[in-house]
Amino acid sequence: MNPLELTRARPGDAFTVTFDGRPLAVLPGQTVAAALWAAGVTSWRSTRGAHQPRGVFCGIGVCFDCLVTVNGRVSQRACLVPVHPGDVIRTQEGTGRVDD
Repeated sequence: MNPLELTRARPGDAFTVTFDGRPLAVLPGQTVAAALWAAGVTSWRSTRGAHQPRGVFCGIGVCFDCLVTVNGRVSQRACLVPVHPGDVIRTQEGTGRVDD
């Protein structure tokens, strides 16, 4: 039994966002991190210099490991940002800024 069945949750109809050009079906109320995890994506940022993969670490917006670019806005914390229909989510390299 999954958590939605246990709580008898009715989250509403799925909608579509894109991640690195790939369409993903997500549920209302999910954060970017939850949507990516549900799609099997566990890493969506690489560190400056060493280019090490990063995803969610703390899950509460403290560590900044889960940074992602959402609708052209760099350095958004995926664990805190809710998804909206049509959002364009991209993997972030380093700070996500051109001058990095």
